[in-house]
Order: sequence, then C-alpha cells, then structure tokens
Amino acid sequence: MNEQTINAVKTIVDESPSRNFTESVDLAINLKNLDLSQPRFRVDEEVILPHGLGRPIAVAVFARGETALQAKEAGADIIIDPDEIEEYGEDKNRARELANRYDFFIAEVAYMPSIGRHLGPILGPRGKMPEPLTPDKDIAHIINKTRSSIKLRSKDRMTFHAPVGRRDMPVDDLAENIEAVVTRLEQVLDKGAHNIKSIYVTTTMGKSAKVR
Repeated sequence: MNEQTINAVKTIVDESPSRNFTESVDLAINLKNLDLSQPRFRVDEEVILPHGLGRPIAVAVFARGETALQAKEAGADIIIDPDEIEEYGEDKNRARELANRYDFFIAEVAYMPSIGRHLGPILGPRGKMPEPLTPDKDIAHIINKTRSSIKLRSKDRMTFHAPVGRRDMPVDDLAENIEAVVTRLEQVLDKGAHNIKSIYVTTTMGKSAKVR
C-alpha cells in the first residue's frame, strides 16, 4: 500500500479536532491537461470500495412482481411500484425527498424511459439515475455491490469530490479505499496519472492532507 496515502489518512484522523458526530472522509481530486468540455474526457465511473463507506447505504428499486419480491428479500430499503413514477415526477418536493433519502437506485430496464422522463431532472444532476436491471442480471448481486460502491463524476469540473469512508474506520481500510479510487482514475483518464494534478483527503470539517 502507498505509504503517502497511509500517512495522509493518519494525519487527518489524528490532527483534526473531535466532533460530536462521525465525520465522513472524502477525496478532493484535481485534474489537469484535459478538455472537460468534451464528454469523452469526463470521469463517470463506479468504484467498489474494498471496505465500503462505513455507514448504511440506502438502496431503492423500481420493480414489480417477482423482481420486486427478490429485491425485498435481498434487502432493498424501498420497492417503488412503477405506477408511482409519474406521481413522483409531478410532485417535485416528494421527488427531491426520494433522491436525498436514498443513495442508489436500481430499475427494471423497461421502466428506465419513464424514469428518465419524469425523474431524470431530479436524479440526473445528483448522479443517481438508476442502474438498469436487465434480465441477465441478479438483483441481489447488484444490491450487495451498490452497498460498497461510489460514483466518480467530474462532469465539466477539473476539481471534484468523492466519499471514501468515515473517520471512525481503521486507517488501513480508509487507505485501501483511497487506493482503489486512485487506481480507477489512473485507468480511465486519457493520460492516466499524468492527468492528475493532485489528490487530497479530508474529513467533513477537519484538515486535509495530500495523497498524490
């Protein structure tokens, strides 16, 4: 494991003041030498963190029938009947509450057009458009995967953030999560590590330390 990453995590954990809540740990990622006005250069990736985020991840599933039953058995936090999609779309406050309450969304592929039409303006900007559930995918596997996944989305910004855990997690676990993100970035950026200007790790209200 990268020693600089471990030292950076130790710094923010040991030197940031104690809070009366559990702070999240995030990365501030700064890119360089990329024209992000061109979508092909933007980062839009899902990364599975080896040790998860250290907190419960709420998953919502748009499904009915047998798929809905399987999703419930697999531990989905809410099953949304597709008939409710338009209702959510007509009530923006209710739609925003849904988007804010749940971390990940999954939908049977047949309902994706309706979700895009009615809920796209709410879910899209938050990076929460549902993962399409095609017939060849196992809903239980997807739910388990999403509970330890994050999305890296730069949009058109050279600086963006990504959560990698919570301050009360072991240092080594946080460091391994960070390395998973850095590795994926280097794989998907046009010129790999040469497109990374710097990466800092920080707690919600504490200090930051340089990872790269």
